[in-house]
Amino acid sequence: MKSMLHLKFIVLYIIFGFLCLFTTATLTTQLMENRLMEDTSRILYREATLIASDYLPSYFTDDSSLYAVQAQLAAMRLYLDASLWFVDSTGTMITSSNIENTSAPEVIQEFNPAEIGGSQYISGTYHGYFDEDVITVMAPVTQGFYTKGYLLIHSPVSGVEQRCSSLIQPVYISLGVIFLLSFIFLLGVHFIVYRPVKKISEAARQYALGNLDYEIPVATHDEVGYLSASLNYMAAQLKDMDDYQKKIVANVSHDFRSPLTSMKGYVEAMADGTIPPEKYGKYLNIILFETERLTDLTRDLLTLNEFDTKELLLSKEKFDIQKVIKSTAESFEAVCTPKHISIELLLMPGTVRVYADRRKIQQVLYNLIDNAIKFSENGSSVTIEVTVKSDKAFISVKDHGIGIPRKEQNKIWERFYKSDLSRGKDKKGTGLGLSIVKEVIQAHNEHINVISTEGVGTEFIFSLSRT
Repeated sequence: MKSMLHLKFIVLYIIFGFLCLFTTATLTTQLMENRLMEDTSRILYREATLIASDYLPSYFTDDSSLYAVQAQLAAMRLYLDASLWFVDSTGTMITSSNIENTSAPEVIQEFNPAEIGGSQYISGTYHGYFDEDVITVMAPVTQGFYTKGYLLIHSPVSGVEQRCSSLIQPVYISLGVIFLLSFIFLLGVHFIVYRPVKKISEAARQYALGNLDYEIPVATHDEVGYLSASLNYMAAQLKDMDDYQKKIVANVSHDFRSPLTSMKGYVEAMADGTIPPEKYGKYLNIILFETERLTDLTRDLLTLNEFDTKELLLSKEKFDIQKVIKSTAESFEAVCTPKHISIELLLMPGTVRVYADRRKIQQVLYNLIDNAIKFSENGSSVTIEVTVKSDKAFISVKDHGIGIPRKEQNKIWERFYKSDLSRGKDKKGTGLGLSIVKEVIQAHNEHINVISTEGVGTEFIFSLSRT
């Protein structure tokens, strides 16, 4: 199966060569032979007509002797390399001039001047008088409006065949050159088309087997090269996606397994009496905490799935972003009070109306403020500021917490990514909050940036279109 296409090319090439040779040997040869016979008969007929009209009529008026006629026919025999017969109207031979190994009868049996018909010649052995096929032309000899005799010229067909052979030889040479050029073309197809296609086919097979590390070794700057580069890029993307999916599954499994294991252990301990009833409240609160964590993780996964499946529909409307910021910040009062964290709002005078999905933007603000509080030290503050520039509104959420290491700032948008600092400080995070934030902002065709210094604090700034 691997060499099937290559075998087809070879078989087609052999069939092409055979058909060319067969066509040349049969059709071309026959056509050329017919054409040469027509040309020869035309020349013979023209010569016969010339002799019959200019030289032979004088024989019947006694102006020329038989010897003179014989001399003229002998000269024409040498010139035309043909047998010339001069007969009277009944077919009786008057005189003749024959080429070697031929002779003329005294009387042509069943002589019929009309046997040539509308054509200029007939071919064959002419009533069996020749041992080989000849081209026969006939011209009447007239005297005083009467036909006194006929001049017949017989030229061997073998002479035409020899001429045909000499002329067909260059055709065979040309055919050989064409066959050689087609072989070079076949080699070109083999190296330029077949081999790259074979490599691409092997790559497709490797990809089907799951070997996404296979790279097509084709680097030509044409359509095949472009296809190879596209397939290599596709394989790289599929590999990245496969690695990403494995990472997602591993992270989800880990984040689900930990709270489930904890909950299962506490429930079993309560069921078998290991935990006394007076301590049920403490461990039920732990189970409730883990349940909330699982709920948050499930909700965030469903939110991100909306982006992945491209089913997210933004319900855009005009609203006051500063009003949304105030209401969102107020919802964190219960969280900030125990840690003595204050939220400072630096807002613009009046209203700042934007055109966006209110619920999605509120989710962005919630995640950013939640992160800011989570990574802030007790007694510090979180600042939310709104600025306006041209047709854009810029919202900043800034904390004075632990900051993000520079090497990790590009990774915080990845799903399930948690810095080592966050793992030690808060076990409740799912690692999906900032991924959701970026997806929502990008869905609005806006931008979000992060500015952070380790040990100083972090600031997130995103833009929205004003109305």
